[in-house]
Amino acid sequence: MSDAAIFLDKDGTLLVNVPYNVDPRAMRLAPGATEALEIFAELDAPLFVISNQSGVAHGRFDISSLDAVELRLRQLVACAGATLAGVYWCPHHPIGRVAPYNRACDCRKPAPGMLLRTAREHDVALERSWFVGDILDDVEAGRRAGCRTVLIDNGNETVWQRGPMREPHAVAADLRQAAHVIKEAMLASSRRREVVR
Repeated sequence: MSDAAIFLDKDGTLLVNVPYNVDPRAMRLAPGATEALEIFAELDAPLFVISNQSGVAHGRFDISSLDAVELRLRQLVACAGATLAGVYWCPHHPIGRVAPYNRACDCRKPAPGMLLRTAREHDVALERSWFVGDILDDVEAGRRAGCRTVLIDNGNETVWQRGPMREPHAVAADLRQAAHVIKEAMLASSRRREVVR
């Protein structure tokens, strides 16, 4: 059977939001993230980070800079007792200036491409998975991929462009609260499957 997974946006969700940051020394877990990662570690679900990194297309940093970012992410998550199963970046932007990244793509959120790719590569059951983000583009990407979604309402969403695919299944104040929502839902789902058996 395919695995249910937990997908996390990076900046503003898992980490304190520092725009276009690729300096590992400036990376800090967001409030509530340590407790959330401890909860996620208890669940039998792989953990993935899904992040737009248009700074590559805009020429703010080279794509190779993301290697050190991924390494630091894995260290921070491991310090909280959890493990990252994978990290997926979208380096594109349609009005970027650096080829070949200055183009439209199917991976830049709110498109679901990174989630769909993860599902293919890791045998993830998207319909049983969760995506947590701090803006409605994250919610839309998750819903378009077939995931359940949690919006962290921490002030980072400023446009509030609504639509059927941009309504989260739950709203949380921080990642810790989101983790509790996901844990309860996953445990309830597991109990229902046991009853069916």
